[in-house]
Amino acid sequence: MIYLPVLLLFLLYFLGVPIAYALLGASIFYFTFFDAGMPPDLVLQKFITSAASFPLLAIPFFVMAGSVMNYSGISKKLMQMAEVLTGHLIGGLAQVNVVLSTFMGGVSGSANADAAMQSKIMVPQMEKRGYSKEFSAAITAASSAISPVIPPGIVMIIYALIAQVSIAELFLAGYAPGLMMAGALMITVWLISRKRKYKPSRDKRATLKEIGHQFKDSIWSLALPFGIILGLRFGLFTPTEAGAMAVLASVLIGIFVYRELKFKHIKPILLDTIYGTGTVVLIIVSASVFGYYLNWERIPQALTAFLLDFTSNKYTMLGLINIFLLCIGMFIEGGAALIIIAPLLVPVVVALGVDPVHFGMIMIVNIMIGGVTPPFGSMMFTTCSVTKVPLGDFMKEIWPFIIALLFALIAITYAPAIVLFLPSLI
Repeated sequence: MIYLPVLLLFLLYFLGVPIAYALLGASIFYFTFFDAGMPPDLVLQKFITSAASFPLLAIPFFVMAGSVMNYSGISKKLMQMAEVLTGHLIGGLAQVNVVLSTFMGGVSGSANADAAMQSKIMVPQMEKRGYSKEFSAAITAASSAISPVIPPGIVMIIYALIAQVSIAELFLAGYAPGLMMAGALMITVWLISRKRKYKPSRDKRATLKEIGHQFKDSIWSLALPFGIILGLRFGLFTPTEAGAMAVLASVLIGIFVYRELKFKHIKPILLDTIYGTGTVVLIIVSASVFGYYLNWERIPQALTAFLLDFTSNKYTMLGLINIFLLCIGMFIEGGAALIIIAPLLVPVVVALGVDPVHFGMIMIVNIMIGGVTPPFGSMMFTTCSVTKVPLGDFMKEIWPFIIALLFALIAITYAPAIVLFLPSLI
């Protein structure tokens, strides 16, 4: 009977109830009819207090930063730089989409913020160039999984605090997995675009002179993520404050450098921020309440105990954990999933001889892949809500990209040297 809320969640979803309300409804159902010791008003209080979180404040800041970058010309410069580097490849704009997400990883640090921003910037441009809307939405959602893996991802900081590992080491560990994910997606885009005759956005490869000129033109946009990382590394601001600094820097660059940000842009920026934040945070806090039910019934603990009883081989255990985390990532937002699951799994894998920094990247990549996987991936819902692509059409296009990301995950899981090479240098 304790698993009935999970079944109810599926039922509500298939009846067409929005995912945030389905999560909340299943949670209230449990605490109303199954657990008389938890008054329903305390459940609603949990819903509200979940939003009153200082780390979550980074989401509206980074959503606003993405909107400001859109109007200030920063995103355009990053896109132009990405196009100079990859526009000559088959499936040019789709390749640009992946590279732009890699560039934006150091800026947004949030998969949902990146998915929302690129859904507004890249998808309309790709449609104009002849790409299907469903394919454009799918690659946008899939590439957004790269953003939290490239420093300074918010989930990386959450994991570092939970697992008591060095944030600097975890940041360095994120570069190789992020680039591997980008490479896997670019190969998949090339294969699909070749089959569908999607043309490059450039007639020929850019010359070194063109690349140098574009780099000079985009230097402020490219310097923004490195400025955020350096500020965090030297302790000048917290990750949440980094979001505010990203907004401030974007505003100053847009006004004084690129001179594209105008007073008339204030209203659309605020509206974008309110809509983007409301959509994402409502799902997050609903997932947090649902995660409270899971933890209340000790369902994650029961699953962890089952895994330990099943095997003591670390490679088999990592394979089982991958399957488990992929399923968790489909249902629970990344930050909430880490808060629930990391304290349970980290002691298990450390006891089996797995480096906690390595396992942190395994967890993060797993949850990000789950975030684009049907039926409840949060980035999937973010992308579909912004682009107005039906979920059924999106699901048909996303599977090749999920398979590509899974290949990257396997390499990250079973070749720890890939992840630990840069952290080992310090």
